[in-house]
Amino acid sequence: MARQPDDKKTAKITSDDSGLIRELALLLDETSLTEIEIERAGLRVRVARNISIAASMPSHFQAPAAAPGAAAPAAVADIAKHPGVVPSPMVGTAYWASEPGAKPFIEVGAKVSVGQTLLIIEAMKTMNQIPSPRAGTVTQILVEDGQPVEFGEPLVIIE
Repeated sequence: MARQPDDKKTAKITSDDSGLIRELALLLDETSLTEIEIERAGLRVRVARNISIAASMPSHFQAPAAAPGAAAPAAVADIAKHPGVVPSPMVGTAYWASEPGAKPFIEVGAKVSVGQTLLIIEAMKTMNQIPSPRAGTVTQILVEDGQPVEFGEPLVIIE
């Protein structure tokens, strides 16, 4: 994280810049984001954190039968290309219900209609309802309750 002024000369980070960096780091923790980058008045700051993702699948995940010798990344790529996949429209934290302990919006095997709420993604302290883009039956829920999700990440498969 370095100050990059327009004139390309080396500059020192000021106490105001340090405060901005601290604020951005706190924002990462509060929002479950993995990276923030801003640029203003010739100052460009990027704050990122490393996260490790466990290689376990949700207990309700129904992976398609893979051919012998097929690599795991190919299975993930296949799921993303599934015609019934509902991708995440944003970065945030996915929740199955409107509040802890409440009944989940959907379950595997449930019939859904266009516009029905599938789950909620919290982004920057805002709860965003994710509507079903099509009618059908939920065949797979690909995220755990409370799991951080990235833009475009497969959330649900509706057939």
